[in-house]
Amino acid sequence: MLVVGAGPAGLFGAYYAGFRGMSVAVMDTLPEVGGQITAMYPEKVIYDVAGFPAVRGRELVDALAAQAAPYDPIYLLGRQATELAHEPDAVVVTDETGRRVRARAVVITGGLGAFAPKPLPVGGGHLGRGLYYFAPRPDEHTGRDVTVAGGGDAAVDWALALVPVARSVTLVHKRERLRAQPAAVARVEASGVEIRTLTDLVAVHGEDWVEKVELEDLRDGSREIRPAQAIVAALGFGTDLGPLTRWGLTVERRRILVDSAMSTGVARVFAAGDLVDYPGKVRLIATAFGEVATAVNNAAPVLDPTAKVFPGHSSDDGPPT
Repeated sequence: MLVVGAGPAGLFGAYYAGFRGMSVAVMDTLPEVGGQITAMYPEKVIYDVAGFPAVRGRELVDALAAQAAPYDPIYLLGRQATELAHEPDAVVVTDETGRRVRARAVVITGGLGAFAPKPLPVGGGHLGRGLYYFAPRPDEHTGRDVTVAGGGDAAVDWALALVPVARSVTLVHKRERLRAQPAAVARVEASGVEIRTLTDLVAVHGEDWVEKVELEDLRDGSREIRPAQAIVAALGFGTDLGPLTRWGLTVERRRILVDSAMSTGVARVFAAGDLVDYPGKVRLIATAFGEVATAVNNAAPVLDPTAKVFPGHSSDDGPPT
């Protein structure tokens, strides 16, 4: 089975496919597992996951990856699924580089579609050399002066994650007020992060690595150059179904329509999570877990005609040792 999308639904799908005895690969355009959680709010506390009164996004992703790990899923990260072709007993998905993955079934769990970070208007040549769009391992920035560009939930989350380890953290936002949730704004205001609103990051200085940033005060046009060995550009993400619109799927209002078996109507292709729609759909992580389990179980007889849709109870047989 190929799971397209490495967010919470995709990771749980990888576990469930392994539990059903399938080999599984997981493809995602992002370089890290976790989907929207990793990209946008890794430090935010989530309250609507069954069994967790409260869990940080990063902790949930780590737990889901650990749950799938005994089944050795193959992660194909930084690869966008572009083309779908059918063979008599399989489907073949091709990525943007032309590499092909042959699978007996596909489950699309792509959240809102492919994520592409909105680029920082300046300093693009420093990408990977001090300029980042994610900071999933804050310890890598220990002792650095870090500038976080943006004012939404992701920017505030990254700033909060970095302030315990960085030498300094400056949060730069062009608007008058931060746009993150009020509780998160209160935390970042009390955290030691320097907050610079009505300020734009207009230049990046440095040869082999980011060394300084140039900030402009939008109120009076004055500029300031200050040290920075890392920039996290959290300016938001564009989402797009992109190549999936060429797969023959039924799409309405940027959602893939599925039936009660999570089938898309295209042979061997199922879907689950925020990307799908059906009457009564509720977009919660908890719902996505049930949907992807339904998709995998209904795909099982497609892979093996002797398999049943109902898998039995997981308590009857634990993960491999």
